[in-house]
Amino acid sequence: MSSEPSTDPRLLLGRRLTTDVLGPLKQVFVGKEEIVDLLGICLVGGENLFILGPPGTAKSALVHELARRIEGRVFDYLLTRFTEPSELFGPFDIRRLRDGDLVTNTEGMLPEASLVFLDELLNANSAILNSLLMVLNERVFRRGRETRALPLLAVVGASNRLPEDDCLAALFDRFLLRVRSDNVGDDLLGDVLAAGWRLDVDRDHVVGTMRVDDIRRVQSLLPEIALDGVRPRFVELIRALRRAGMPVSDRRAVKLQRLVAASAVLSGRLVANATDLWVLRHVWDTEEQREPIAAIVDQAVDRAEAAELESAHPRARGALPDPEELAGGIERIAAALRGGASEGEREVWRDRLGLLAARCAWVGNEQQRAFLEVQLQKCWADAGDGA
Repeated sequence: MSSEPSTDPRLLLGRRLTTDVLGPLKQVFVGKEEIVDLLGICLVGGENLFILGPPGTAKSALVHELARRIEGRVFDYLLTRFTEPSELFGPFDIRRLRDGDLVTNTEGMLPEASLVFLDELLNANSAILNSLLMVLNERVFRRGRETRALPLLAVVGASNRLPEDDCLAALFDRFLLRVRSDNVGDDLLGDVLAAGWRLDVDRDHVVGTMRVDDIRRVQSLLPEIALDGVRPRFVELIRALRRAGMPVSDRRAVKLQRLVAASAVLSGRLVANATDLWVLRHVWDTEEQREPIAAIVDQAVDRAEAAELESAHPRARGALPDPEELAGGIERIAAALRGGASEGEREVWRDRLGLLAARCAWVGNEQQRAFLEVQLQKCWADAGDGA
């Protein structure tokens, strides 16, 4: 496809989303740049984002502030084990009930929102689980014989833990991308306080810089993004993730193409390329998968051509690996190997260890890098490999 970016006004709207909405959000929420970029990808891709992190790390505030800047309605709810469907979707309309009609009064509730934030998502009980699954996957609300399409752009779920119950696996799976949100480091605390103060003082003066309909126009561009050129590399990447023991279902792989296309749109392109595969860094199911997945994805992105890198999404360039996460990953592999793994399992762990070793080479601090190298050598010995 040879169209220039400026020939389609929807690409210009995508650029506005980046410069007028996402950029200012990053200035307000210090240290949350990655989450903001993922919110933008999910908005354009029409998918859902799961945020893992403790209370007080600006998860809800981010969603509310994003909604204000696109003039959208937001529905925010804290789930408990006892949450009932009416608390999310609204009660039955008493006036219609008298006439024998079971119709839900959804005023101010989830079915009328353009953005939804569900805190403590994994407290969802069976009473609301099926309704939530349809909302997340099909953007449809169904209650009895009542069915209606929803105006949802995206749903953001949050929790301070990952699912342990198989019953919640289907719910978690509907959140295509996952990201951590932690308290910022001490070096950024002053910036956080200053930005938070400005947000409180200026809150009444912030006006929407885009509209929900503008976002829908950007979304309408996705079917026109050319994916044929990047699809072989996408297939190769999915296979590499599966070989490393990280299950990516066919359904998720198909839906991830929307987010690859969304990355292209936000980069001002009508053609997706290898740099847009960065979104797959965020398909992890467990915390120990984060570093291995990042290593595999970064290898795919690093093979992008120079011309592709010039128009890459800023997040494609990644970030330096976290030494603490690397150390934790090495220790988890060492513990698994010491636990009497079979030869097949040891092969998988050796593959993951090799990926961690590649990431360790990028640690900037020499002392931390040397410590990790010692830990790696011990772990290779446990793995029965003299690498």
